[in-house]
Amino acid sequence: MDHVLQNVQSQTDRHTLKDNMIAVILCIAGVVVNMTCSGLIGLTGLPLYLDTVGTVTAAILGGYLPGVIVGFLTNMFKSISDPAALYYGILNVMIALTAAYFSHDTRFKRRVRVVICLFLFTIIGGGIGTLLPWYLEGISFDSESLAAEIVRRTGFSDAAALLSANLIIDFFDKLVTICIVLLLVHFLPERVKRYFSFNGWMQTPLSEEEASATKHTNSRVMSLRTKILLVLSLSLIAVAAAATAISLHLYRNALIKDHTKLAEGAATIAASTINGDRVGEYLISGEAADGYIYTENLLRDVRDSIPDIKYLYVYKIMPDGCHVVFDLDSEGEEGAEPGEIIQFDTDFLPMLPSLLAGEPIEPIESVGQYGWLLTSYMPVKDSMGNTACYAAADVSMDRISVIERNFFIEMISLFLGFFIMLFVVIWWLIEYHIILPVNSIARSAGTFAYDSEEARENSIERIRDLKICTGDEVENLYHAIAKTSDDSMRYVADVQEKTEQISQMQKALIMVLADIVESRDQNTGAHVRKTAAYTEIILRKLRERGCYQDVLTDNYISDVCNSAPLHDIGKIQVPDAILNKPDRLNDDEYNVMKTHTTAGKDIISQAIALVPSNGYLTEARNLAAYHHEKWDGSGYPTGIQGEEIPLSARVMAVADVFDALVSKRSYKAPFSFEKAMGIIKEGSGRHFDPLIVDAFVAAEDEVRRVEQEFSARTNDAGIFIK
Repeated sequence: MDHVLQNVQSQTDRHTLKDNMIAVILCIAGVVVNMTCSGLIGLTGLPLYLDTVGTVTAAILGGYLPGVIVGFLTNMFKSISDPAALYYGILNVMIALTAAYFSHDTRFKRRVRVVICLFLFTIIGGGIGTLLPWYLEGISFDSESLAAEIVRRTGFSDAAALLSANLIIDFFDKLVTICIVLLLVHFLPERVKRYFSFNGWMQTPLSEEEASATKHTNSRVMSLRTKILLVLSLSLIAVAAAATAISLHLYRNALIKDHTKLAEGAATIAASTINGDRVGEYLISGEAADGYIYTENLLRDVRDSIPDIKYLYVYKIMPDGCHVVFDLDSEGEEGAEPGEIIQFDTDFLPMLPSLLAGEPIEPIESVGQYGWLLTSYMPVKDSMGNTACYAAADVSMDRISVIERNFFIEMISLFLGFFIMLFVVIWWLIEYHIILPVNSIARSAGTFAYDSEEARENSIERIRDLKICTGDEVENLYHAIAKTSDDSMRYVADVQEKTEQISQMQKALIMVLADIVESRDQNTGAHVRKTAAYTEIILRKLRERGCYQDVLTDNYISDVCNSAPLHDIGKIQVPDAILNKPDRLNDDEYNVMKTHTTAGKDIISQAIALVPSNGYLTEARNLAAYHHEKWDGSGYPTGIQGEEIPLSARVMAVADVFDALVSKRSYKAPFSFEKAMGIIKEGSGRHFDPLIVDAFVAAEDEVRRVEQEFSARTNDAGIFIK
């Protein structure tokens, strides 16, 4: 058996591998189609993209996994020539998810789904695809496209014009894309389409309906799939957040270091252009001083040649403030005049002692009315080696915020694309390696039937047919459940066989006990057997006629029929002289005879005390105690009436009286069947439950057959021949 199972699993693995190789080919083909269409459109110059044809096709034919893989890989390959394309991978992935979802969503008609997809594709490609560049690289909405210019002339702002134009262009791009994909899918044979879906069956493959039912099972709190994916998502988000924070911190430090080197370099070059011996002359005479204009032009060249230098100036630091030597005019701002005194910025106060001493200082970051600046001071030495002044360069740090923002958006965009792809891959693995196998085991075990040998065999076969081969704890669980179910089946079969033997023995003992009692009563003949047969006929006819449906179960009928022979068990305590008196009993003797009901109740109550949960003993007690009660309350021993009398006893009352009427007794001849039936009818509503009488009369043919069968086996002396 294990050898056969291994062969089947090996064949399943090869079949799955073959199918997945075809799906891999689909992914490769999808990427090639995307790259080819995009390249051809680039050569033609048409205002289209067509870089999602392969993505949408893979998503429709193969589902989420191939679509997402094609979308993400397409942008990875495009990033080789255009690095920014990698950050747009999220758009292609979102289009793949949309296409896969609506291609399998049957809640809408096909045309409606196509329209919804077209709308969402346009929003993703034209809307998000336009907004994303606005944040990346600080790109503005200025547009040179003809479409944007036309829209702008209608009164739209530049931003609205570019967004509207891109939405229009993307609408036609996605319309063409959808048309191409639909034509391709339409003409593709159905048998070919079936090969294009990824599957990782680690068990006998299920049909589409079975797979859907197996995937969606009710959970008390949260499904295992949700728990795993939730943990995965939170873990990835936590890792991504930590990685992004660390990357931003390192990136920021790197940018600050670069800007620091830039400021120091500019300040160093500026300091080298100044003659320290002439600083005093420059302070007094300014532009009139010999060489001042020349030096100023050199400083301007230094500033203009180095990017991000916002201010370049030369100060002589004195106790009363910064004495301006050179202060170049900046865009929109005029520099201070030579000799002008500028008060110290509060950010520089801690460095003031070093500056007054002419010592070099570390670059300083400051945020003030001129923005976020990084300032580097380089001392300018005179011929004596003393610090004559400081050349200072201010590098604007505002661009760092833009760069950081762009870096953050790029990280988020890249993470989302990668996260979705990884999420879909993990989801696929979870479905085939955990959810489907576990739920298949649960469904098979949950529907296990024990009611018959055939049902048990079918249940075991369903579990065996799963052939789960995940190679991990799930497979161990499967084999354990399969073995347990097989062992349980054999155990149940054995228990049922023994139960049946016990039941037969129980019935035999009851009949033996009834025969013992009956053997003392020379008048009863086959009374216990006949009344049991009449009782079963009445009970089944009642259920057939819809009476007492809440009571007349199979178990109840079985219990009453099995215990019916014990209804006169109390006669064992009635003296033989009374029990077998050939004449009618006097009042005292009759009162003693009536005690057989309470005696029978006591005898069976003692048995119930030993076996409290046995249903047939409970009904045996009811039969023994109340089968002489009457519907109108005139019976004995308690005088209860109507439905106060247990149903089993009311049924036995009819069977007992009828058999007494049609049977020969020492004190009377047997009544005819018709006369006995007439007496039963007359007792309806007085002696007997009317519904039971109606059922008994309705089963007249069956009753007659039983009566004739037992009469044929009774001799002239009224003794039943077994």
